[in-house]
Amino acid sequence: MENSRTWVNQIKNILDFEGENKAEIMYNSEWSDKVTFKDLIEISSNFTVQQMIERDMYQERLKNNEPIYMHEFLYPIAQGYDCVFMDVNLEVGGSDQIFNMLAGRTLIKSIKNKEKYVLATKLLVDKDGKKVGKTAGNALFLDSSPNEFYGGIMSFPDETIFPGFELLTEVELSGLEEKITHDPMGEKKRLAYEIVKLVWSEDEANKAKSHFENTFQEKAPSYNIKIESGGNLASAIAPYTNLKSISDAKRFIQQNSVDVNGKVATEPAYKVKIGDKIKVGEKVFLLIK
Repeated sequence: MENSRTWVNQIKNILDFEGENKAEIMYNSEWSDKVTFKDLIEISSNFTVQQMIERDMYQERLKNNEPIYMHEFLYPIAQGYDCVFMDVNLEVGGSDQIFNMLAGRTLIKSIKNKEKYVLATKLLVDKDGKKVGKTAGNALFLDSSPNEFYGGIMSFPDETIFPGFELLTEVELSGLEEKITHDPMGEKKRLAYEIVKLVWSEDEANKAKSHFENTFQEKAPSYNIKIESGGNLASAIAPYTNLKSISDAKRFIQQNSVDVNGKVATEPAYKVKIGDKIKVGEKVFLLIK
């Protein structure tokens, strides 16, 4: 329940929770907690094992002789049952959810003889195909401030600029790739501006743009966080990463997001020494004393 209140607060600028056609949050515990083992057998009888193992992920594991556990088949069935109970007409989700959404289409057709439509969107990924989000340490949360949101977008890898415009704005895409090639920083700032304008307002977008430029571009960095020398680089920066862990620190270094004395750092084991100036991402500046 607490999480759901957080979700409402995050998306209230995008979805309308008031008025005649207001958005509504439903809790699947209202129906899933009442499903008996007999019900589960009846629901799952609408699927075959062959249908389940069609999923690319399972095909890969079969090819590599890796186990597939029974409960993994139950998740798409459970998600599909949500659609049945809510009498869904259209389900929208990322392309990584196509299999689960189609399971709902199968189930609602079988139980209610009703067509359910699926709208899948592309995912925002980096050049290695990794999703921008919590795991990568660059997730953006809609309940953050416009300044934080703008700055977060500016920390995205350059390869996400075009798909960012495509997926998150209404900007004309014609000729955009050429503009990004010639001025990636300028186009990334425009991306951040357009998204903040969409979520908040044009006024907030202008303020966030000015804040970013005044804080991170026009002023020389202030190395006002002092830490002790003697440790390695990964340990030194870990408290200032998203997950505050050594593994997250190593990921930052691998993604060329850490500078030591003005140069990109590549060695997590580098021994920091007195006088080193370390930049972590776009916001953290450390001085070794």
